[in-house]
Amino acid sequence: MSELGQQQALARRPSRSAAMTTFSTEVFDNEVVPSSLASIAPILRVATEIETERPRVAYLCRFYAFEKAHRLDPSSSGRGVRQFKTGLLQRLERDNASSLASRVKKTDAREIESFYQQYYEHYVRALDQGEQADRAQLGKAYQTAGVLFEVLCAVNKTEKVEEVAPEIIAAARDVQEKTEIYAPYNILPLDSAGASQSIMQLEEVKAAVAALWNTRGLSWPSAFEQHRQKAGDLDLLDWLRAMFGFQRDNVRNQRENLILLLANAHIRLHPKPEPLNKLDERAVDAVMTKLFKNYKTWCKFLGRKHSLRLPQGQQEIQQRKLLYMGLYLLIWGEAANVRFMPECLCYIFHNMAYELHGLLAGNVSIVTGENIKPSYGGDDEAFLRKVITPLYRVIEKEAEKSKNGKAPHSAWCNYDDLNEYFWSSDCFSLGWPMRDDGEFFKSTRDIVQGRKASRRKSGSTGKSYFVETRTFWHIFRSFDRLWTFYILALQAMIIIAWKKIKVEDILQSEVLLDLSTIFITAAILRLLQSILDLILNFPGYHRWKFSAVLRNILKIIVSLAWAIILPVFYIHSSKFAPQQIKDLLSFLGEVKGISPLYIMAVAIYLLPNLLTAALFIFPMLRRWIENSDWHIIRFLLWWSQPRRYIGRGMHESQFALIKYTLFWFLLLCCKFAFSYFIQIKPLVKPTRDIMRIRRINYDWHEFFPNAEKNYGAVVSLWGPVILIYFMDTQIWYSIFSTLYGGVLGAFDRLGEIRTLGMVRSRFQSLPGAFNTYLVPSDKSQKRGFSLAKRFAEITASRRSEAAKFAQLWNEVICSFREEDLLSDRKGP
Repeated sequence: MSELGQQQALARRPSRSAAMTTFSTEVFDNEVVPSSLASIAPILRVATEIETERPRVAYLCRFYAFEKAHRLDPSSSGRGVRQFKTGLLQRLERDNASSLASRVKKTDAREIESFYQQYYEHYVRALDQGEQADRAQLGKAYQTAGVLFEVLCAVNKTEKVEEVAPEIIAAARDVQEKTEIYAPYNILPLDSAGASQSIMQLEEVKAAVAALWNTRGLSWPSAFEQHRQKAGDLDLLDWLRAMFGFQRDNVRNQRENLILLLANAHIRLHPKPEPLNKLDERAVDAVMTKLFKNYKTWCKFLGRKHSLRLPQGQQEIQQRKLLYMGLYLLIWGEAANVRFMPECLCYIFHNMAYELHGLLAGNVSIVTGENIKPSYGGDDEAFLRKVITPLYRVIEKEAEKSKNGKAPHSAWCNYDDLNEYFWSSDCFSLGWPMRDDGEFFKSTRDIVQGRKASRRKSGSTGKSYFVETRTFWHIFRSFDRLWTFYILALQAMIIIAWKKIKVEDILQSEVLLDLSTIFITAAILRLLQSILDLILNFPGYHRWKFSAVLRNILKIIVSLAWAIILPVFYIHSSKFAPQQIKDLLSFLGEVKGISPLYIMAVAIYLLPNLLTAALFIFPMLRRWIENSDWHIIRFLLWWSQPRRYIGRGMHESQFALIKYTLFWFLLLCCKFAFSYFIQIKPLVKPTRDIMRIRRINYDWHEFFPNAEKNYGAVVSLWGPVILIYFMDTQIWYSIFSTLYGGVLGAFDRLGEIRTLGMVRSRFQSLPGAFNTYLVPSDKSQKRGFSLAKRFAEITASRRSEAAKFAQLWNEVICSFREEDLLSDRKGP
């Protein structure tokens, strides 16, 4: 059975659910069709419009739409095509009898001929009133008439009607001619019939349109020469379409876009240009600067000269600039999803602009002796098929590897990962035209072995800079500066609280030596960070350069060296170090109890941090350094951070930095004051007492089989405090942001409460709100009483267990007191 027969048999089944009927009716009323059948949407729209006036003609339109859908997709392999065709066939079978009964003429051919002639005479010609015509309604009417004539021809062919009335043929020719004149548009009616529209009378719009019509000196292809002589209104974007093979609709859209950009820049010029109907060069330069800002920055970053080359003649400069802008907009408009890869578009434009320069300069090929032509030719839709489609296939293949987001991030590439390939000068190895065996097209490449092409797992373009490996270590790696700062601050506060150091004693040598251990901790954390950078970024190393790999390995070596040097020098300076270790380090001298090498090592270790702090204070200097292309600066930045195209020089102003620093300085002062006086300092004495207790026999020997000290008790005592210490920043941030936002809103008079009088009036409503939301109701009180009664019963039943618990607690307290008395008698 054929596909059409299967559809008909499926539609005749009496067990069709009501859901399908509702779906089909709703679909056709709203003209929602599958994307692969988009060309039949206008036919269904016409059928919906004339449904009430001529049901039989609407039926014929839907029947023709069904036949056309079957020709477009005979196997119904497209997404949603089978359901659509089945629902449409069901609708046709339901409407056949009712529409046939309401038919005016004897045959369907006569029916649609009479309606077409009536529609043309009473509606189309009535709307066509020259300059006073409504372009939107008239354009829609001509489109409807074109669809009706298409259906009329199909019906006549089915009923074998050989001749069509001459008046209908004449009307169809008139409709076809007027349809090309009254072309659909977005904002600007740029056809011949739209010259009288009010928007086209603006001087700035006239100036932009006249500039695009300047095609002097351009050599047109032979295929366009005849059409150009016939139409006579082709502009610069049409020439680009003829040479590079852009789509017609894309040219129409970007023509409006470019004209509006030029007109907006032209009308904003100050002082006003004279004359106003001639496009000023300042407007062209302003639009050109905005369009090519990223492209010029990209060329400068890669050390390449841009392809925006202007001629010597003053009259040709504006034309050349408009061609470059039009070329970039046409590339951008036709790129589709590749538009999310802006540096990839820069690469495409860089090569096509170079070809454009060769075309305009009349360069001759050494091999053939003919003028240079674009690499991908000027065939219809050549740019879409030969440039965009291969790039999109790479995106499609990488998206399939993601398995709907279930695959690891390191196993596939998204738009940003693919775009990072064009951040390096290696992208120019693709050449132009782009080589199929280039590194970028690994995902779409088939591996051939011998005579047979085996379908293996395709390669991948790979990641260039960042690889997101799913692990909890990302919490430390992503916020390493925050974690390091909190750990070092915690260590310093514990040392100060444990030693009972006063403020005036901090500058003593012994105290400074103890506090300097935070640098040892910082070196160890830096080593951990370097190792994590190497491990977590390992899946992307096959795209890294040797210098980048060398940088990460050297960072690990240097971090390991500091993690060894600082502890060794500290042990040598400490008086509590074992004598054997001091004998091994006896060749190191000491100055007032502190090794001079340890002081020098700490100073050298802090030098890069001091430089970073200085650059943080002056963001303008840091912005200039990151954007600089000097080789000495690149060499210095090679160690601190890799050179990337995105994110360079993105720093706030000096005033914003001061506000930001002041906000967090106050917040962290409150946080550390609270943590020291409320959390850390009160735990020092209990910790000392627990550590002095000896001869403990634990009952839970499974957990502490050979425990002789109280490390477990200390950990259980400090554990919750440490967790709160690391997490309470969010609480302080909420408090400070609320206060700052309230003060800022009060000064800016934002929100509902704007004056102090309104603030005082709100306090009168607080008791009512308190009673409403906090005081329990009668039902909740009764429930609370019942719960309290039940709790009292449980407490009474467990009174014996509570007495035993109290007795055990008293014994523990007494043991603590006995240990204290013994320690006091023995002395320190």
